[in-house]
Amino acid sequence: MKTIKDLDITGKTVFIRCDFNVPKDEDGNISDDRRIRGALATIRYCLDRECKVILASHFARPEAGVYDEKHSLKTVVTRLKTLLKIADKITLAEDVVGDDTKEQAAALKAGEVLVLENLRYHAGETKNDALFAQELASMADIYINDAFGACHRAHASIDAMAYLFDTDHRAAGFLLAKEVKFFEKTLENPMRPFVAVIGGSKVSGKLEALRQLIDKVDKVIIGGGMAFTFLKAQGYEIGTSLVEDDLLDEARTIMIKARKKGVKFYLPVDVVVTPEFSEHGIAKYLPSQEIPVDWMGLDIGPASSRLFREVLNDAQTIIWNGPMGVYEWDKFSKGSLKMSHDIADTHATTIVGGGDTADVAQKAGDVDEMTFVSTGGGASLNLIEGKALPGIEALKA
Repeated sequence: MKTIKDLDITGKTVFIRCDFNVPKDEDGNISDDRRIRGALATIRYCLDRECKVILASHFARPEAGVYDEKHSLKTVVTRLKTLLKIADKITLAEDVVGDDTKEQAAALKAGEVLVLENLRYHAGETKNDALFAQELASMADIYINDAFGACHRAHASIDAMAYLFDTDHRAAGFLLAKEVKFFEKTLENPMRPFVAVIGGSKVSGKLEALRQLIDKVDKVIIGGGMAFTFLKAQGYEIGTSLVEDDLLDEARTIMIKARKKGVKFYLPVDVVVTPEFSEHGIAKYLPSQEIPVDWMGLDIGPASSRLFREVLNDAQTIIWNGPMGVYEWDKFSKGSLKMSHDIADTHATTIVGGGDTADVAQKAGDVDEMTFVSTGGGASLNLIEGKALPGIEALKA
């Protein structure tokens, strides 16, 4: 896979597929701009070489063909102007591939940036439509993919478009190359002990990753909603907690595999329980064996946090994907925040999967203490699983 440094881009029109799908608060303001900052190195590299730059990204899941202000990239452009300090040279196109947009792209001068509107406003993006990809490609000489967080999706700007450029005119941006290199290097030759901390709501979403990791790690810590499927598989009463009954046998198989391979497998020993799924419900700590029939667990308890800290103490490599509970609600966020602090406090190489896990690290104020925080949740999980990512395969072809 070539990187942007391997191409001759001086003076060319460069299309950079970014991942500006950033979280916003209830007022529509960007609450975490790490993905935007992550793209700056590639953008600046192009601007320093007198390129004309076209930036493209999706944001959320708008209805195709319907313009909706809340899904516009306007706030992203405002943030880009601040970060790049060239406010007068950055423009937001009114649409994705309309005539006006193409005229703006053709009129770009060296050092200027045109940001296309939300790619998902056009139905062809998520359908990986070849004609839509051709329209995007017609505006540029060079194609750069720097959107690691979207590389697991076979969408037009990620997949079909890349194949329209030959190997001398397409490459990975700095962020994408860094993400792939870090995950591959870590998984192939980790410093040991190697500990995987896996959380989140469902086993089904992390099943393949767990299978793969048990072949690579020395210890596994399970938290979040997915822990209850494993606890039930051991015969515990889990009340009304989240569970995937169809995966109980799979959970048992994973635990048996871990035991056979000598991989230590840790589950919560206590949980925070509540009678209803509510931010303001009553909450109390109980051992994992004592969950009442009509209560549910929404976070790991303090004894679990202490146990997990002991497990992490001698780790040399830690990969963390998934929160320990419903971290969005303060009452049930303590387990996730404590996990973030404990991982940050180790001397290990620490890799934080993107998405919710990165949000937890951000909320805990630990991002700067982590070795590497990925910008892609689903994409990083797919890399762990050993899956081929469409966006990366398209650059290799």
